[in-house]
Amino acid sequence: MRFSPAPFAALAAILSVSGCVSPPKAPRPAPGPIAMPRPAPTPVRPVPQGADWRDWAVTPGDWAYRVEARGSIATFGASGSAALLTLRCDRAAGTVTLSRSGAAATPLTLRTSSLVRTVPVQPNGGSAIAALTARDPLLDALAFSRGRFIVEQQGAPTLVVPAWAEVGRVIEDCRG
Repeated sequence: MRFSPAPFAALAAILSVSGCVSPPKAPRPAPGPIAMPRPAPTPVRPVPQGADWRDWAVTPGDWAYRVEARGSIATFGASGSAALLTLRCDRAAGTVTLSRSGAAATPLTLRTSSLVRTVPVQPNGGSAIAALTARDPLLDALAFSRGRFIVEQQGAPTLVVPAWAEVGRVIEDCRG
């Protein structure tokens, strides 16, 4: 067997080159806080809605349900804010009241996937209240609307409300 110095020479060259790496630099300290200019507030413009209300964006908020001494209540709105819409069951009277925040005394138009109806309201403090009997078909239409229903009132923004289980629970509590 014949000895060839070529592989050893290549290995020696690789090892000598790997030793030519410079030592790592010390990390630079992070710069102090930089004052960034705040952008000017942009005016809030309503998002253009499509022709079909079933495609409109849902009003921000969630439903909350609770039992009360006289029945139950479901409120819809943003967390930490006043409710935009309230459904309240008065079991003794056999009524469900819809209460929309805002003092307008104009009727409410409720639009579901199966029914559209305008209901008269009574102003009550800072709300407009519509009373319905517990067996009113409009309540079933609200509970079973496909994904959402809307509440329109002249002079107030349209509410696009999700048709969640809380709506049906209040209605069923009154029919119980």
